[in-house]
Amino acid sequence: MTQLLLLQKVIDHIDNHIKEDMKTDNLAQLIGYSPFHFSRIFHQATGYTPMDYVQKRKLQFALVDLLQGKRIIDIAVEYGFETHAGFTKSFKRCFGSPPSLYRMHCPISFPQKLCLESLLQKKTGGIVLQPKIISLPPFMVAGKTFETRLKNITYTRDAPAFWDQRIPSEESIEATLYDLLSPKIHGEYCFNLSGPELENHFTYLFAVNYDEGTTIPEGIIKLQVKAATYAVFKTPLVLEEHFVSSIKGTWQYILEDWLPNSQYEVDEGSYDFEYYDEHCHDWEYDKIYMEIYLPIKEKL
Repeated sequence: MTQLLLLQKVIDHIDNHIKEDMKTDNLAQLIGYSPFHFSRIFHQATGYTPMDYVQKRKLQFALVDLLQGKRIIDIAVEYGFETHAGFTKSFKRCFGSPPSLYRMHCPISFPQKLCLESLLQKKTGGIVLQPKIISLPPFMVAGKTFETRLKNITYTRDAPAFWDQRIPSEESIEATLYDLLSPKIHGEYCFNLSGPELENHFTYLFAVNYDEGTTIPEGIIKLQVKAATYAVFKTPLVLEEHFVSSIKGTWQYILEDWLPNSQYEVDEGSYDFEYYDEHCHDWEYDKIYMEIYLPIKEKL
């Protein structure tokens, strides 16, 4: 049995025994590896240490119980957390908000089975966690569009290759927009504005937040983004040289694995977009990530 299949056996075991106590030694024993060697190859394949992954997976399953209205202390005990405070602290570290608040942002389905071979082929850079489901009010952005002709453009997932290959490195779009528009909130948005009927024509908008009353210089356009519900995915933490491939791989995972097996479909009346903030600054962080916002609606 190959190493990847052995690790898949461990991944499946964790899901099948998610409410049980698990240790690195026991997981390594399942496939006949030493704890040290097992920890090393597990981290290489998933982006997490074994125990960090187990904890995050427990928290993903706990989302279902949150959605069903169970008490947080009962969920904490059921999944092996000793205290309410310990569960809440771990939950906040994983999902960015406490369980009481995140209850409103839970996906309406169980975490999907993970296939390491598929993630490796997609080059995601690790495990893609369950998304947060949020509703955003209308907001305005302003930026610069770039156009080209590329084949088989679908959704924004094709755009990282565009940015990686087509925009001159000497042209700092990000710096230019901040100088011209001076938005109060930092963050860059990337939209694919091409309609599905335009198979080879590609219009891509790189934008920042637009503050009402700001003068729009020549060559800059405004875009009103309407209110929508989004599934928000974080790309796995990766080194800068793997960032573009990780974004493309995460898009593939979302559209080819997560979406077909979820209870959602794409809301075609809204834009999907990529969001970049300081967490993608490789000069500040050893490993970086960004967020993908996919407009969704429940399947009928």
